[in-house]
Amino acid sequence: MISFQKIFGKTDVFYDLLEASASQARQSVLALHPLLSQPAGSTQNIDAFAASRREDKKITQQINEALCRSFVTELDREDIEALANALYKIPKTVEKIAERILISRERLGKVDFSQQVKLMDTAADIVLTMVTELRKKLHLERVKDLNDKIQQVEGDADKLILNCLRELYTGEKDAVQVVILKDLYDLMEKVVDRCRDAGNVVALIVLKNS
Repeated sequence: MISFQKIFGKTDVFYDLLEASASQARQSVLALHPLLSQPAGSTQNIDAFAASRREDKKITQQINEALCRSFVTELDREDIEALANALYKIPKTVEKIAERILISRERLGKVDFSQQVKLMDTAADIVLTMVTELRKKLHLERVKDLNDKIQQVEGDADKLILNCLRELYTGEKDAVQVVILKDLYDLMEKVVDRCRDAGNVVALIVLKNS
């Protein structure tokens, strides 16, 4: 008997791989928690973040290979590729944050990044939920609700960075610290932007298939 799964490709493999990628993105954000809470002089290195980014890159490559082998996919091929690329950018950006922190920890002092971390956590959580439930054929209203939430988080991140920059530019901080903090604030806000981008792709996929 002819196996149509072999001929046309196993469609649920893309859901599996996209969920794995979203999970890696979430794990990379979680890994920032201990890094940001450790004092100057701690010995944590970049390995965990680099490993997460490499794993996500491997998943993205697996998705591309599966697309090459599959003649028919349940989701549009360009949508699968767009979502995979959007998800990969999250741990890639998080790794840049970790790099900056590790090379500048002595200059950071006791800067509080808790608000930024909370927003990154929330955005990554929403993305993981949206991607995980994608295979369940979410109703459009449910997806719109989740996407509205992530848009709100992105708006809050924009307001937060403006407040942080205002304080940075009007305060009495060391000039080098100002440069370091601006870079970190920009990257943390970009993580939320990357999550928003991934959410937008999921919302577009559901809209097209509703």
